[in-house]
Amino acid sequence: MWAFAVDLTATQAAQLLGLNRKTVNRYYRLFREAIHAHQNRQIAALVGVVECDESYFGQARPRGVPGPRERGCGTNKQPVFGIFERGGAVFTQIVPDVKAKTLQALIRGKVSLESVVMIDGWWAYDGLVDVGYDKHFRIKKYRKEGNPFTDGPVHINGIESFWSYTKRRLARFNGVRVNFELHLKECEWRWGKDPDTILAELRRLLG
Repeated sequence: MWAFAVDLTATQAAQLLGLNRKTVNRYYRLFREAIHAHQNRQIAALVGVVECDESYFGQARPRGVPGPRERGCGTNKQPVFGIFERGGAVFTQIVPDVKAKTLQALIRGKVSLESVVMIDGWWAYDGLVDVGYDKHFRIKKYRKEGNPFTDGPVHINGIESFWSYTKRRLARFNGVRVNFELHLKECEWRWGKDPDTILAELRRLLG
């Protein structure tokens, strides 16, 4: 549990603790399944100021396929939708696509109508007013000259910070080709917590 809390890989934990890597992986999976179940029980609507954004996970280019590295929509990467409640929780969901019907259904299911919603310029967010979200702000990530900027409180820096953290962390596990959802929910649960807090919460989850 300590090795998991400080985010050692199964190989690192096995070497440090003198255990078989398969044994460590078996325990790690039990921990992740408990975390996954816990995160899925958090069904309360997100309130206050929330940031919504989509991201993509997977190989930038399939091995052996020539051409430039691909990014974003239109690639073979797995799309994931995220909602961050400022000062609170983050929610993620693996989605089949990033169309308006898909993303707006998740927003309606997870975000209170009283919330202030921050979104980027992706067309799938068009029409949020029509479904009751009259307090939402759309940001532009770049000025015309290409320089990033933040216009006061109107930004999605929080959810973008979460995407950055998650991709850096998953890179340590070679992109996590299997059990991606377990690892995604683990990142959702870990984000912003120190190892002591993670260990204490893990102990509570496991009873």
